[in-house]
Amino acid sequence: MNLFPLLLFAFIAVPVVEIYLFIEVGGAIGTWPTVGLVVLTAVIGATLLRMQGLYTLNRVQTAMARGELPTLIMLEGVVLLLCGALLLTPGFFTDALGFLGLIPPLRQAMIAKLFLRGLQAGPHGAGYASSGDEQGPRTIEGEYRREDE
Repeated sequence: MNLFPLLLFAFIAVPVVEIYLFIEVGGAIGTWPTVGLVVLTAVIGATLLRMQGLYTLNRVQTAMARGELPTLIMLEGVVLLLCGALLLTPGFFTDALGFLGLIPPLRQAMIAKLFLRGLQAGPHGAGYASSGDEQGPRTIEGEYRREDE
C-alpha cells in the first residue's frame, strides 16, 4: 500500500482545517480568547498525557516483573506519544484527535483496529499469528538454557 497519497492529503488537509477553525473560533470569541484556548488545551493535554504516560509505564514495569511481554501496553505508549504530538501542535482539530487518544477504551479500540489485524487472542492474551486455517497458538520448538544468578 502506497502511503504517500495519504500523507500528502493529511499534510494539506489538516492545516486547512486548522486555519478554518481558527478563523471561525476567533470570529466567535475574539483573537486573544482563541489564543488562550489553544494554550489552555495544550497545558491540559500535556498534564493528561503525563498522567496517562506514567500509568502506562507502571503497567509495563508490572507486566515485565510478572515475566510477561507487554506488547499491547507498549503499543498504547506509542499511541500516547502520537497523541502528545497532536496535543502540542497548535490547533483545535489536532487537539480533538489528541484528546480522543487519551481515552483508554478508544485508544485500545484504535490499537485493535490498526495494529492487531492479523492477531487473535490465545490462552496467554493477544499475540498469536493466525493464517486463517489454524486453531489456537502455533508451537515453536527450540532449546533454552536458564542461567540463575
